Amino acid sequence: MGRGKIEIKRIENSTNRQVTYSKRRAGIVKKAKELTVLCDAEVSLLMVSSTGKMHEYISPSCTHKNLYDRYQQASGSNLWQPHYERMQDTLQKLKEVNNKLRKEIRQRNGEDLDELSFQQLRGLEQNMEKSVECVRNRKFHQISTSTDTYKKKIKNHEETHNSLLREFEERDADFSFPALDFEGDYQSTIGFATGNPQIFAFRLQPKLQSDLQDEEAYGSYGLSLA
Repeated sequence: MGRGKIEIKRIENSTNRQVTYSKRRAGIVKKAKELTVLCDAEVSLLMVSSTGKMHEYISPSCTHKNLYDRYQQASGSNLWQPHYERMQDTLQKLKEVNNKLRKEIRQRNGEDLDELSFQQLRGLEQNMEKSVECVRNRKFHQISTSTDTYKKKIKNHEETHNSLLREFEERDADFSFPALDFEGDYQSTIGFATGNPQIFAFRLQPKLQSDLQDEEAYGSYGLSLA
């Protein structure tokens, strides 16, 4: 039995439709490559699926633009003219928007006000008052934020300063000065004042005197200063 003829109509199932598109697209691209090699033809394919994906093929020996230009010459049509007209319309609209914005900027600077009516001037004044209010609120917010930041920095510096002071006081309290013999120092000072700096007065501490007395039991020691 021969193979039945398939009716050409839209495939309702989306999955089957996508699978069929992928298979037949691959077949068309394969045929285009074969035509390019076998017949030395210049082939350009442009396919867009129902999901919006675009696929294309162009013979290695040419570009899409060259083929479109040759098509325009052969058919006498202009493919770029509609696109050029759309670009001109877009450019004109952008110019109008630009001119309008420039005019609004000049009016906000106090220029080009002669053509405005009383209502337009009133509306411009209200808009500028709102703008000034927004700028002022932003300025106050910036000042408040900067003030808070500086206050935190000052507080940190004060805490660091107080901590260093406490450490210094603790170290000062732990440090003890040795006991001084003020009478001996006084006698030494008197010796220097009378012009005889070679005479020194010594006073021994009680413990050191007892140690020397014990040592005198074993022998005598003399102290003399030249």
